[in-house]
Amino acid sequence: MPENATEVTAAGIARLAGVGRAAVSNWRRRHADFPQPVGGTAASPSFALAEVERWLREQGKLAEVPLRERVWQEVAGHPAGAAQALVHTGCALLLVRDRPTAWLELTAASDDRMADALPHAVDHVLTARLGPDAPSDAPGPGSAAPGPAAPGPTAPGSTAPGSTAPGPAAVHPANPSVAPGVHRARAVRTPTAQDLLPSVPLLRAAAQLAAEIGAGQTFEFLLGRHLDANPRQFTLTPPHLAELMADLAEPPKGADRPAPDRPLRSVLDPAAGTGALLRAVAGPAALYAQEADAGLAALTALRLALGADGTHGSPPSLAVRTGDTLRADAFGRLTTDTVLCHPPFNDRNWGHDELAYDPRWEYGFPARVESELAWVQHALARLRDGGTAVLLMPPAAASRRSGRRIRADLLRRGALRAVIALPAGAAPPYGIPLHLWVLRRPTPGDRPGPDLLLADTAGIAASAGETGGKAAGGGRDRLDRLDWPAVRAAVLDAWRDRSDLPGVSRVVPVVELLDDDVDLAPARYLPRPTPGGDARGLGEVRERLAETLRLTARLTPPPATPAVPAHRPRTTVGELARAGALSLHTGNAAPGGPGPVLTEHDVLTGADPTGTPLTDPSGTPLTGPAAPGSAGTSLTGPSGTPLTGPAGTPFTAPDAPGAAPDDPVVLEPGDVVVPVLGGGTVVRVVGEREAGAALGRNLQLLRPDPAALDPWFLAGFLRGTANNRQASSYASTAARLDARRLHLPRMPLAEQRRYGERFRELAAFEEALRTAGRLGGVLVQGMYDGLTDGTVTPA
Repeated sequence: MPENATEVTAAGIARLAGVGRAAVSNWRRRHADFPQPVGGTAASPSFALAEVERWLREQGKLAEVPLRERVWQEVAGHPAGAAQALVHTGCALLLVRDRPTAWLELTAASDDRMADALPHAVDHVLTARLGPDAPSDAPGPGSAAPGPAAPGPTAPGSTAPGSTAPGPAAVHPANPSVAPGVHRARAVRTPTAQDLLPSVPLLRAAAQLAAEIGAGQTFEFLLGRHLDANPRQFTLTPPHLAELMADLAEPPKGADRPAPDRPLRSVLDPAAGTGALLRAVAGPAALYAQEADAGLAALTALRLALGADGTHGSPPSLAVRTGDTLRADAFGRLTTDTVLCHPPFNDRNWGHDELAYDPRWEYGFPARVESELAWVQHALARLRDGGTAVLLMPPAAASRRSGRRIRADLLRRGALRAVIALPAGAAPPYGIPLHLWVLRRPTPGDRPGPDLLLADTAGIAASAGETGGKAAGGGRDRLDRLDWPAVRAAVLDAWRDRSDLPGVSRVVPVVELLDDDVDLAPARYLPRPTPGGDARGLGEVRERLAETLRLTARLTPPPATPAVPAHRPRTTVGELARAGALSLHTGNAAPGGPGPVLTEHDVLTGADPTGTPLTDPSGTPLTGPAAPGSAGTSLTGPSGTPLTGPAGTPFTAPDAPGAAPDDPVVLEPGDVVVPVLGGGTVVRVVGEREAGAALGRNLQLLRPDPAALDPWFLAGFLRGTANNRQASSYASTAARLDARRLHLPRMPLAEQRRYGERFRELAAFEEALRTAGRLGGVLVQGMYDGLTDGTVTPA
């Protein structure tokens, strides 16, 4: 094998061939000519990508490796590591986007000459977007030097945060002062020719992909794959939550800066991570970020440079620095319009001993266990007067006794304006209902706000809440169950209107909160409403339950007629797929995107798809391909407007020859959906209410040809217990279903439809039972709550 050749793991091989990892393990056991490992470990071996591709083609299991897969495998197998490969790729993509002519001239040379010429060209675009690599007057890391103050008028003799007068000049500091330990140089260093030489083939391939989907989208795809491959290494802020936090940073109605008329000008994220919060801001003039991890800071800087759009279409001013924000603030004299922050939680080593006399502690010196309150005060210190900060906080920060004095001072001075409890599953750690704190830096001379908005969205969030009980599962499954559009709407309405809504929001006078504990947990002041509402509401639930029970009685199947087991000729789903009678697809969509997603939890519970319907730009619901034969066409609304997903990528039917592996599979009426995990016998036939949703993870879709297979016949026989057992493989923790191994009897279409009609009736009966159980749970819990709180009498 050539030195530094790209390697691929078993998971990568499975992705290339469109199969599961179990299939790759079977190939290794059954085929003596399967390529031998060239690296990795015994538990996770790696293989030469070229050898794997050749073997897959010889076996007829791979026609052509998709370009994006080839680029990703080169990133993953880079000799300097995936992170360094992404930095090189980001630099090249920035050059491709900003200086396409220069890039074309470079690619005409040999790899060696291209590597020699790249550093100069890359340094040019990096300097244009991120500033000079090492300013001549900058102190080196670890040295102290009084840097110049941010441009703009300031109060005489004052450099304290908040003293910078608002105005355009105040948001574009050329060289903000640097504390000891901060890297003054930009986050992305110019790579050398020696560093770039092994990356040249990767850079050429990435440029080809950028020509197809755009430079920014190419980097987003590769970075997303890198983050997915290392889930424990990064704490991510989900995009939907980042958008909500950016929206909360806009002022409520009646403020002196109406959101539609004046967008955010300058935004700081002092714990930038992957840059998700800054990417969610619409039309900023300047973005500032600091991240302690140098490698992550470089990736974030490139992500923002490639993806951020500024005001009036011009790119925003961008400054990304590396350093420990609390110990070594890179923007010590900067004041901004907005601070967005997802700080690290429960950090005992935040600098308590070194920072006892830091001027940022205007509201009190945080205890060692109150690192989050240190971040709150840092955010306030970097705001202009009247500026807004939104921080994601653990719930304990609202009630720990060690922080009560700081919380009290934040309230007395009007700095804390809202505490909003999110439902569990909104962001990692998914099992905890995190809080959003909205703060505003007090303006000298203004009277402090007399109240605090408290909001709790736990009662809105999950479909499981309808029964008053807990749904099983954790992790990302909780996110799948959230009705995020409803949560988002409730939060923004409460913030912008500052109104009382029973069980959701309440504007509480500050004097009510200043007790011995200063406990700001919203649940303490917002008791969750009784399921079903008051006695009248419980009566309505009872009527609906009675009606549902009557429907259940009508749908109850007639007595079963005994019969001798029939011996019919059988076939498998895999054979039907090869014959063209149906097509198989695997789900890859996650909630939080541009439209609804049918998740594994939705299938198991019979719920509607998570999210809101996909629409075209005019708001018209989408339509998919008219028939299986039209797969590959772009999805459009009735007006013909093409539908796009994140970053403008079009939604296409799943069988499109050019469709990328990560394009969503859009559901059509008659599709049959089967969960991959669990070992149960749950199958769902897609109807009109699910059509247009994307297929979620851990789901398989069978799309039958209506001229050959009845979908209800197909779904009914797939639910057989014995059928599921023989098609499942069992691991240590769960069973995994291989839909290709499921059996079906061979029958004429007319006979299929006779069975299908009976299966449809059984499905309706099952849905009625499920609805009755849900309504019964609401009624029982509502009665318990009403009797215990006195709103219902025992008579």
